[in-house]
Amino acid sequence: MDVRPGELKLLLVSAAYFFLVLTSYYIIRPIREEMGVVGGVENLAWLFAGTLLGTIMVHPLFTWVVARYPRKQFIPIAYRFFIVNLVIFFILLRAVSAESYVWIGRIFFNWTSVFNIFVVSVFWAFMADIFRSGQAKRLFGLISIGGTLGAMLGSGITALLAESLGPVNLLLISALFLELALRCARYLGRTAVHVDLGSRNDDELAMGGSILAGITGVARSPYLLGIVAYIILSSITATAMYFQQADIVGRAFADPGARTAFFARIDFFVNLLTLVTEAFVTARIIRWFGLGVALSVLPVVTIAGFTWLGLSPTLGVLMVAQVFRRGWNYGMMKPAQEALFTVIPREDKYKAKNLIDTFVYRAGDQVGAWSYEALLAAGLGVSAIAFVNVPVAGLWILTGLALGMHQERRSAALDGAVLGGRPEPDPTGA
Repeated sequence: MDVRPGELKLLLVSAAYFFLVLTSYYIIRPIREEMGVVGGVENLAWLFAGTLLGTIMVHPLFTWVVARYPRKQFIPIAYRFFIVNLVIFFILLRAVSAESYVWIGRIFFNWTSVFNIFVVSVFWAFMADIFRSGQAKRLFGLISIGGTLGAMLGSGITALLAESLGPVNLLLISALFLELALRCARYLGRTAVHVDLGSRNDDELAMGGSILAGITGVARSPYLLGIVAYIILSSITATAMYFQQADIVGRAFADPGARTAFFARIDFFVNLLTLVTEAFVTARIIRWFGLGVALSVLPVVTIAGFTWLGLSPTLGVLMVAQVFRRGWNYGMMKPAQEALFTVIPREDKYKAKNLIDTFVYRAGDQVGAWSYEALLAAGLGVSAIAFVNVPVAGLWILTGLALGMHQERRSAALDGAVLGGRPEPDPTGA
């Protein structure tokens, strides 16, 4: 593993931070999937619309906090907000009637979708803030191993305890892990400054700027608009496969606990594949073939998955397609995608990136959701819809290749410049 002198401690702390964040999320992810099924597959498009509305509401609040508080404060504020929410949902889901449980479950579905993208977006914005482009290409895959192990632990906890302990009681365990992640984030901020990645002002002073800086930052940058296009295409195809999952699983299982356990098993195998990819594949693909190829692997896998589902829309095929698609999404595409943000201004790393990770990502989900509903209304079945998404994934490939070339040019222009304190260490030690 290409870890250079002075980087090991920061790498381990970052991996531990991501481990705790994804443990927290993956404990409640299967619960979210179950709530989606309980709320009715026919209502999923409306649930996605609610998620989009939630991101619209939370993003300005987050940018307001980022503008007015230093990094060492706005990250704890963001995480504590979601911890309090978890406790509130725990109380509500235990206290309400069966009829109200369905409605609270739908709200929880939307909230979890917002929770996921915000806590992970904050983590990766922090990584893009303290690491340089060259370091990101070498280390982000390794840092992601921590997150994958956390995701495996979280899904394993839910798979083992969902039926015996009850899904609702797992919310408090999720809150505990998120609090531990917050403690790790605070330590990481001090560690990054200590090893001279960034300045003390990065952690101590408020960033300032407008709450609309995320919108203006994206609008004025062709590079960020390219990332927007890439993520929308990714979200459209992911949503199409998610709807197919809900349809196939809803017909295959009648028991809520069995469905939750099935979703958790998928999560476990996804993260096992992700772990292998992060440890042995991602950094090598980027080093040998470049960032553009790494960004294009998942679209190719998606084409294969949709083609197979189109030919045979069964539970077994769905499980294999989801495991490989999501495994390489988290294992390769995600670290490569996050490396794109290391070559943009610092304010954009938190504000514009958060807009892309939240509103743009969920807008892509919404486009995918309504497109799926429109195709169903037009009389297309699960197989036909799978084939329709193949050319969408083809356009996604071209966008990934173009972004990779653009990032390489930006990185080369910054090579040797002083970024946050000093140039990246020379691999020869000179």
